[in-house]
Amino acid sequence: MPFPRRPSAFLRYLLPALILTLTFYILTQTKGLSSQIGPLLPAVSWKHKNGSNRHPIDKLVKKADEEFSSLISRATSTLEDAAAAYRKRRGRHPPPSFDKWYEFARQKNAIIVEEFWDQIYHDLEPFWALKPAQIRKDAREFEMRIEIRDHKASTRSDWFWTQIWLEMLQTIEHLLPDMDLALNPMDEPRLVVPWEDIQGYMRQAAKTKTMEDPRGVVSEFGKLPLPGKETLEEEAAPERIWEHEKHYWLIARRGCAPDSPARKADVVTDFNRTPSIASSFDLKHMQDGYVVNYTLSTDFCHQADLQALEGIFVEPLSVSATRSLLPVFGGSKLAVNNDILLPAPMYWNEEERFTGAEGASIPWESKHSSAIWRGVATGGLNRETNWRSFQRHRFVAMNNASQLALAASGASPPLNFALPAKEYHLAATRSSSSSSSSSSSSSSTNSDLTLPGWLSATTDIAFTDLMCAHDGFWPGCNYTDAYFAPVPPMPMAEQFRHKLLPDVDGNSFSGRYLGFLRSTSLPVKAALWREWHDSRLVAWKHFVPMDARFGDWYGILEYFLGCEAAGVPGRDGVAERIAMAGREWAGKVLRREDMQVYVLRLLLEYARVVDERREKMGWVGDLLR
Repeated sequence: MPFPRRPSAFLRYLLPALILTLTFYILTQTKGLSSQIGPLLPAVSWKHKNGSNRHPIDKLVKKADEEFSSLISRATSTLEDAAAAYRKRRGRHPPPSFDKWYEFARQKNAIIVEEFWDQIYHDLEPFWALKPAQIRKDAREFEMRIEIRDHKASTRSDWFWTQIWLEMLQTIEHLLPDMDLALNPMDEPRLVVPWEDIQGYMRQAAKTKTMEDPRGVVSEFGKLPLPGKETLEEEAAPERIWEHEKHYWLIARRGCAPDSPARKADVVTDFNRTPSIASSFDLKHMQDGYVVNYTLSTDFCHQADLQALEGIFVEPLSVSATRSLLPVFGGSKLAVNNDILLPAPMYWNEEERFTGAEGASIPWESKHSSAIWRGVATGGLNRETNWRSFQRHRFVAMNNASQLALAASGASPPLNFALPAKEYHLAATRSSSSSSSSSSSSSSTNSDLTLPGWLSATTDIAFTDLMCAHDGFWPGCNYTDAYFAPVPPMPMAEQFRHKLLPDVDGNSFSGRYLGFLRSTSLPVKAALWREWHDSRLVAWKHFVPMDARFGDWYGILEYFLGCEAAGVPGRDGVAERIAMAGREWAGKVLRREDMQVYVLRLLLEYARVVDERREKMGWVGDLLR
């Protein structure tokens, strides 16, 4: 029987049915995707110079996902693979006891990606240029230290930070060789070796990178005499000069390259005025006004204006710095400091005031769609003549609706902050009426009349203590009382009821950051300070980076929370996804167990650096089988 010239009724209806089914499936999947990453092209006022209305943060989030996937794809699952990854990245054999370190890491369920320990090698590499005996002597003679002999750690210091670090080391002391650890008891880091000197040390260190024949490798650490029983075979040390210059910028910038803006720029000495703030669109760590390179954003060498925007550069609480390369361990540092990083004491101690653990699991849908910040006016010693240059004062001021309204209307210039750059095209800056006739600078919009109201509806940001200085610390503050109204402190657990948690450096790093990451809220991190865990986190995947000037803050707020008055939806789904990814990842790589694994590897490497046989030392068990 011949085929019919026309399809049967069944076939005629089958094709449309399949098309409808496929369309329904795509729509339901797209809806599910939107619930995760938010609408792809919402009705926002932002528009790229190329005409696209896709928000630049969309691209940064996508790039972060790809970067993170690439990072974890390099995780190793065997001792042999871990050793091979080490040799490829470090150019040496792993240190003695690498097999014991690996087994310890596996017992702790640690994720092993070689890049996770990059900070260790950044910190220790210059010391390969110094004589081991001199490093040992410098550590032994430092003001505060922990001593390890015969797998027992001890200290003669009762300083609370030292006691916490001691407690941490005692959990791994059975795996540690003999050594002395010099500890920094201050908030501020101690070492700023001139850039030129560090380059010389690194050239010398590079010469020690050899892959010794496995048959000649020394696989055991040496022993040290008991404290006080050392011989005096070490050469006389050069004189160590400790500097106490209160204007820390003069010390810090020597760690930058000679041709860097920080070294070449004029030094600011007048801080009793509104500081000059660079545009977020003119900085090389930014892209379309947002941080595209977080590591670079923490390096101030290309950001000379930060000398008048960060308390540490203006007047720290205390300064005791040297240009000598000494083996001093501490909890945080700037990009130019040469201190050796340990996990900060408050991270190991896990105090409730820093972690807010009680409220860390509040469901996202139960949170307020707002940003909250509570803190003390730290950053250094703020005075009547310099407080405008302190970062926390700037952040609180620019989130004060009254001050913002005065500045936006032209009634009073900003005291210490900049209005949002016009390139952000914020919906929150659009007037509800006709365009304002008031003039504005090229860095601000023509009409900012709705911005203060929007800010009041989306932020709750205030000081809890002004920490003012006169001849000493007084509870009152006559020079900032007119601008800031302190509020009672709020437990971190209560702050977790808000979706966005901006995090701003104080005297040094912010001790709340780990608690923020472990919560179900979204950390928005502005930092110059570097910590032990930085290479484990991916910006825009686990947290939202913010420029140290905070010029991108309003844009970040509008992207995630939207602007209801202007009919602009927020990317609530994107915010939730980053918050939950950060929480999940922190639960895998920022645990106390991960601190143990990090410190064990750090100290095995340090013990090799201070050993006279270091260039022949290593672990080669995989190569001798």
